[in-house]
Amino acid sequence: MRPAPRPEKAEGLERRPVGKDDPVGVRTWIGQWPAVRQLAGDDPLGRGTAARRDGGMVDKPARTQDADTVTKSICPFCAVGCGQQIFSRDGAVTHVEGDPDSPISRGKLCPKGSSTLSLLTAPTRQKAVRYRRPHGTEWEDLDLDTALDMIVDRVLATREHTWQDVDDQGRHLHRTMGIASLGGATLDNEENYLMKKLYTAMGAIQIENQARI
Repeated sequence: MRPAPRPEKAEGLERRPVGKDDPVGVRTWIGQWPAVRQLAGDDPLGRGTAARRDGGMVDKPARTQDADTVTKSICPFCAVGCGQQIFSRDGAVTHVEGDPDSPISRGKLCPKGSSTLSLLTAPTRQKAVRYRRPHGTEWEDLDLDTALDMIVDRVLATREHTWQDVDDQGRHLHRTMGIASLGGATLDNEENYLMKKLYTAMGAIQIENQARI
């Protein structure tokens, strides 16, 4: 098999002929490399101009410059609880960044947390409760109050129908085997604590978490 031809252009850089006829061009081309800028410039840690694609030569406006509202929030992806700043303009979210005031993440976000903007603005994001009735073939939208009332009715009916006071030997049980909980990995410690209290009060004993699977 023949090797694939090398591209004539790399991202952000144009290949220059390397030879004796163009020593200045070669020096300029190598000087555009981030590692060279980091070692030879005034940014030895690579946290400032050396990390910029243009080498810090062009001033570009920040993506948060036009925002008129900044809202503190928590990253929704996992249970670490990294802080976020939600930038908005005219009521629409424009950018999401790490919150430097967060004692957990100190302004940093992982790749998933950095993609929160696309999660918020995705056209396929569901913004209503979706319900498909038994034997139904279509989904319908429900308002939140109606959905919560339906959940409460089903929980109470299931608990009453499956409640166990004593077993065959007369031992006290005070439990239901008809309700179980499987928590998600995005739940933090406070949410897990409240869920454990709730399900224990309802008599459920099958309480698990996705993180243990």
